Amino acid sequence: MQDPESHALPSGYQLQEYRIEKVLSGGGFSFVYLARDKSGERVAIKEYLPAALAVRSDGDRVEAKSPETLINFRQGLKSFFEEGRALASINHSNIVRVLNFFRANDTVYMVMKYERGKSLQEYIQTHAEPAREDFVRRLFTKLLGGLREVHARKLLHLDIKPANIYIRLDGSPVLLDFGSARQTLTDVQTKLPLSFTPGFASPEQYVDRKLLGPWSDIYSVGASMYACLVRTSPPAADIRSLQDKLVPAIQIGKGVYSNHLLETIDWCMKLDPLQRPQSVFTLQKALLETPPVDNSLLATIKRKLRL
Repeated sequence: MQDPESHALPSGYQLQEYRIEKVLSGGGFSFVYLARDKSGERVAIKEYLPAALAVRSDGDRVEAKSPETLINFRQGLKSFFEEGRALASINHSNIVRVLNFFRANDTVYMVMKYERGKSLQEYIQTHAEPAREDFVRRLFTKLLGGLREVHARKLLHLDIKPANIYIRLDGSPVLLDFGSARQTLTDVQTKLPLSFTPGFASPEQYVDRKLLGPWSDIYSVGASMYACLVRTSPPAADIRSLQDKLVPAIQIGKGVYSNHLLETIDWCMKLDPLQRPQSVFTLQKALLETPPVDNSLLATIKRKLRL
């Protein structure tokens, strides 16, 4: 019943009331499938299968690789289930909608609304110029509204990046892939290593998870806005902590974005967590502020060239 190459569930597989069509993504902690429910509606289904801890055995079951990985596998399984339960309680237009979550094949599945559009990463890669300032402000202001709901549930995302920010066909953003959200804002700790993306992960994610907080996601938001400007990933935070070679947004984006937005990006990307905005609301308020207009001849010409 399994695909011997990827160890993913095969096309046509019936998973309770859902029929698998194909694999959307895989690797790391999970597989994500495109499927249809009993009414024919498309859904995305995320399956907990951490490659470092577990394998798919005969008969579709997921099991720990060894007695040594069993404890961490079960702890991760419980956390994945709790993640699904927490996200299912969030009904916000800018957060991926969890429709169902259940146990099967000795693992856990999370059923999400299937969204049509493209990721911010795809958007950046298909445009030859930096994203427009009004686009960046509008996109991230809406996204932060959803992130506020996540933080209100005592969850962190911890893997915000352009690849996890989806832009629907109507232009509205939705935050995807809460695979690292199992680290909560409470004192509950996990033995599982955190999964994050260099360039977008905050420096404290490399050092001590006790330092994590809303400011950690805010660093990632700042790094994602920086990527909209430079069209590539910023330097990894652990490297920055040793020797900071990041060119500040206020320097590299001069004349492209307003000083106000550039300073906001740099504020979010401070290495010291205490020097960043401490809440999503604070950052959202900054993005909603109207920057002063530079009416110099050079600035006017640059604005016209970007129309």
